[in-house]
Amino acid sequence: MRALALDIGEVRIGIAASDATGTVASPVAVLPAQEVLANARTWRYVLEDIEPEVLVCGLPQTMAGEDGPQAEKIRRIANEISHACGIPLEFADERLSSVEAKRILKSQGLSEKRMRGKVDMVAASLFLQTWLDAHRT
Repeated sequence: MRALALDIGEVRIGIAASDATGTVASPVAVLPAQEVLANARTWRYVLEDIEPEVLVCGLPQTMAGEDGPQAEKIRRIANEISHACGIPLEFADERLSSVEAKRILKSQGLSEKRMRGKVDMVAASLFLQTWLDAHRT
């Protein structure tokens, strides 16, 4: 099963995808949030290239595992995106995914400025990999 993950932010949406077997997650792109929400050509190209069977959106949760303050907004936006593209939606815990993504990019020698656009897609690949691993067992 091919999955497409979205790390939804105010300005950008990080995108990651699984391989065709649903085993490995990889970063794909970062798009302006407005392009995804407007179903713009760049977003449609991603959908055509990946052909996902499911959208997996990161849900911000507290360290106690409860929905964080942004969770309801993310749920609403994710449902709009899912409805617009006709792909089923699931949610994944995205706790600490951005922190880990920054750590990974920093270890690769990227400066704060150079990692800015990459953090979102790396974070999406991290929570997608966790989601894939949980659904494989």
